[in-house]
Amino acid sequence: ALCVMHMQGSPQTMQQNPQYRRHVVEDVRDFLARRWQVLQAAGVSNTRVWLDPGFGFGKSTAHNFALLKHLNAIRVDNLPLLVGLSRKSMLGAVTGGAVDARLVSSVVAATLAMQQGAQIVRVHDVAETVEARKVLQAMMEAE
Repeated sequence: ALCVMHMQGSPQTMQQNPQYRRHVVEDVRDFLARRWQVLQAAGVSNTRVWLDPGFGFGKSTAHNFALLKHLNAIRVDNLPLLVGLSRKSMLGAVTGGAVDARLVSSVVAATLAMQQGAQIVRVHDVAETVEARKVLQAMMEAE
């Protein structure tokens, strides 16, 4: 499998005043779509590709929350979405919690991502996130 992740800049520069041409959601979607076109041209099957908007990689807190809110809008050709929000600085910016005190906000963020269409979530707190997913799934299956 291949994970195509968006990142603005390099690890050394990505958090130095990240900016986007239009809107972060459109720009990230366009980037992922272009990368998918390259992979298709190289003969890569859509069953091998996952898309990751790259939370925290060249994005401000506002950018990250816009991506989370509009996660479904970055979907390209119905390829599955992978997100990593666990213990991210965006959560600490909102809650004030240190990295090791972001359990609740991480589980909430993962749950919101799953509600917005993420098929894989990278987490630190697996048992708690699985429990949240079960509650979300029960709600989604209710009449």
